Amino acid sequence: MNMHRTWSEIVAADPDHSRRYAQRWESFVAQGRDIEGEARLVDAMAPRAARILDAGCGQGRLGGYLATRGHRVLGVDIDPYLISVARDIQPGGTWKVGDLARLGEVLADFDADPAADEAGEHPTGDFDVIAAAGNVLTFIDPADRGAVLEGFRDALAGGGRAVMGFGAGRGWTFDEFEADAFEAGLHVTHRFSTWNLHAFDERANFLVAIAERA
Repeated sequence: MNMHRTWSEIVAADPDHSRRYAQRWESFVAQGRDIEGEARLVDAMAPRAARILDAGCGQGRLGGYLATRGHRVLGVDIDPYLISVARDIQPGGTWKVGDLARLGEVLADFDADPAADEAGEHPTGDFDVIAAAGNVLTFIDPADRGAVLEGFRDALAGGGRAVMGFGAGRGWTFDEFEADAFEAGLHVTHRFSTWNLHAFDERANFLVAIAERA
């Protein structure tokens, strides 16, 4: 039984949670803490001017960094408040409220909306890299995990890769995750224990997994 609440459940119980979450990251920046390690890894993985999906983007800290490096970034998050913050402070990306468990519908609806991007330059599929950082995957309803991973598979370009990171003890073991990814049509090609690419071993309390279409 998963004892960890979904993001929607957390926000429903505490409507001020999202504001405090955004402020927490602002305070990290003010303290001079490095919050860009995940984004640097994604940037290193991606071709120049890549199409990148920031899955569960929050206030856009990862996708915003990547946009400043010339990538075409679409961020999707279920939290309207965090998306509003991303739109305010990360103008280089495109930010969309949406449920990752229905990613295909989110992308199709966005692509069909002429107001979303009059120039038609927003990426809505065939992503070179899909990034899910910050324990995003563990805030998803366990019943939706397969749908999320299948959505990633379908949204990847040929040769594209998904990079996903989350901590141990959050209701989804690393082996279960890898098995679920394989069932969804994703093959985990690399495992690391940090976003700085330290080697993974069975004692690791964090997983960074890179996956391709199986």
